[in-house]
Amino acid sequence: MKDINVLREKMGVYFVVGTQDCGYSIERTEEIVREALQGGVGTLQLRDKGSNLLADERYELGRQLQALCREHGTLFFVNDDVELAVRLQADGVHVGQDDMKLSDVRNAVGPDMYIGVSAGTVEEALAAQAGGVDCIGVGAMYATSSKADAGEPIGPAGLRAIRDAVGSDLPIVGIGGITADNAAEVIRAGADGVAIISAISRASSPQEAAIALQGIVRSV
Repeated sequence: MKDINVLREKMGVYFVVGTQDCGYSIERTEEIVREALQGGVGTLQLRDKGSNLLADERYELGRQLQALCREHGTLFFVNDDVELAVRLQADGVHVGQDDMKLSDVRNAVGPDMYIGVSAGTVEEALAAQAGGVDCIGVGAMYATSSKADAGEPIGPAGLRAIRDAVGSDLPIVGIGGITADNAAEVIRAGADGVAIISAISRASSPQEAAIALQGIVRSV
């Protein structure tokens, strides 16, 4: 069953990852995820973009990552691929502004799966809220090379405007160019958590990077 309070808590450090972030290696992806979960990542999103994985290979990768998440009490989301999210019975699915209509996503995944939506403006955030989403990913917060479709950075001020518009009840995670150096700014602007790609996937120790980010998020 969905519990928004649990979602809000688990979103503190939200790791977004695919094989493209891990040398296009399934084995390396699983290794990095395992280390990140040991560091306390509360939500994991499988976002496999631009790889050559076949559908069955992506499903198998998702199944392995989902199993790791269950071992650590971590929520498991799938990016964009509603069919895969349903097949895996993931905890959640995250879609962009140009993906399926929210009503179609909800019909496909049922009432118990979390739905997250990307939003870069107040208008997009309010539309997502009206459509019944469970959380929004706001960004890009800062310039990033990890997500080609991230758009122009909106910064903490942009996130604060979105938080003020949607109120305090809707969980928000900031994404885009977030590191240990600027994560606190994102939380102070009104985010419940920070979505991280390269600051964990490219860290010399994903576990230590996740631990450090958890400490920052909890201290703000």
